[in-house]
Amino acid sequence: MRSGAVAVALVLLTAAGAGAQEVTVSVAVSLKEAVEELGRGFMAARPGVSLRYNFGASGDLQKQIEAGAPIDLFLSAAQRQMDELEKRNLVVAGSRRAFARNALTVIKPADSRIDIAKPIDLLEPRVGRIVIGSPKTVPAGQYAEESLRVLGLWERLQPKLVFSENVRQALDYVARGEVDAGFVYTTDAALRAQGVKEAFRPPEDSYRPVVYPGAVVAASKQPALAQAFLDLLNSPQGRTVLSRFGFQPPPAGAR
Repeated sequence: MRSGAVAVALVLLTAAGAGAQEVTVSVAVSLKEAVEELGRGFMAARPGVSLRYNFGASGDLQKQIEAGAPIDLFLSAAQRQMDELEKRNLVVAGSRRAFARNALTVIKPADSRIDIAKPIDLLEPRVGRIVIGSPKTVPAGQYAEESLRVLGLWERLQPKLVFSENVRQALDYVARGEVDAGFVYTTDAALRAQGVKEAFRPPEDSYRPVVYPGAVVAASKQPALAQAFLDLLNSPQGRTVLSRFGFQPPPAGAR
């Protein structure tokens, strides 16, 4: 999301206003379905409470919080964005919790006849375009860059790379056959099983663990409710729902 788009998002969020029991949650888009399901139960158990979602790339959501958007809770797909907000005292440090883990996979269109079974295959001439999230703002792209650098492929693949605004856009590019391969999360690939198929999974030791942290935003007007929703993600019920969508528990000691 460009700076203008960030400004528009800020204006829209501000213009919407916040009701007495309205909680605005900025959510990494890879969590969309799981968070929406948990949110329905959360609201059903709390009559009068309304959750508003702001889905996007974690880096863009971070920028919105830095710009003063009225957000109550931030759920990130990487620790980096949360670390930066924490350093600026823009989240309540004591509220921060890691609640899920994911993994990268490389996918191709479901009808692709190109044989891509290992990282080195991406160099083959028959693989023309490869999509990853923009590493500047998209955690999935950051993890993909880390992996490709460790594997010695980052510089060699530059002419083939196409950058998306978030991981779901990368998924769409592959599903529509606009690219030959793409880096997404395993949870994203599972959601679009009819349109894409897994080619291979990069070695998990070639990139940092994909850890999802959440924290209450320091400027929140509903900190108790924001904390309650984050607690739900870490509860047995939350873990069950996250697991059904393919998310793993966070590593021990992660935050």
